[in-house]
Amino acid sequence: MTHHEDIAPLHEPLAELEQILISAYLAGAGHDFHELLARHDDEAKRLLAGASRYASARLCEIEARSHYIHELHGQP
Repeated sequence: MTHHEDIAPLHEPLAELEQILISAYLAGAGHDFHELLARHDDEAKRLLAGASRYASARLCEIEARSHYIHELHGQP
């Protein structure tokens, strides 16, 4: 059996930005991320799913723009 306490968690480079995008989406809808996590009703799940889709779309846009800029500058 392997002990996972000795293994450092992976660092997701865009995780912080994803959290900011989710929080901003929810704040725009008049809700708090942590408040919604504590709830288990359908409305909370719907809002969290919408925030997740929004953040995913924005991250894809950011990544696409980054690739485009690298291509313009001839970088791999």
